[in-house]
Amino acid sequence: MTSSAHAHICLVGLSGSGKSTLAPVLAARLGLGASVDLDSVIEQRAGQSVSSIFAELGEEVFRRYEAEALAEALGGPASVIATGGGVVVDQANRLLLRKQATVVWLRTEVSDLVGRLGDSEGSRPLLNGDVKLALDRMAGERDPLYAEVADRVVDVAGLDPLSLAEVVWMALT
Repeated sequence: MTSSAHAHICLVGLSGSGKSTLAPVLAARLGLGASVDLDSVIEQRAGQSVSSIFAELGEEVFRRYEAEALAEALGGPASVIATGGGVVVDQANRLLLRKQATVVWLRTEVSDLVGRLGDSEGSRPLLNGDVKLALDRMAGERDPLYAEVADRVVDVAGLDPLSLAEVVWMALT
């Protein structure tokens, strides 16, 4: 990585773009000891799934948990961090990402995501109902925010996790 790079690599992008799958593969490729999946951290701490946090406590509580998990991960050892798709909605999170991480936006086409996420009813709370409509709305809101924080942009289309890890690795070196 370049000398100006941060110790942490944060993966951002819409739900289904491959952040959680890519993080451990990329961490291994970069020789980092750890990858962190923020949703998994939140679920472990809360003792419940992301979908039940949304259902029982609401998105605002989830976003607070997410901000805490992000700050903690960025304060820990060098790692690849898989963020949640909505991490960029919070301005404080965007500032943290820009200051403390090298951010890679895993850019995806909504049409590709619909195929991957078409049957995610219940497991991805913001995608219940019409998945394409929800993803189109999210892309419209979030793509400018991903662009704002991204140090690198990698198009995911057609790449399996190992190929994607290689493309991201090359983008970072």
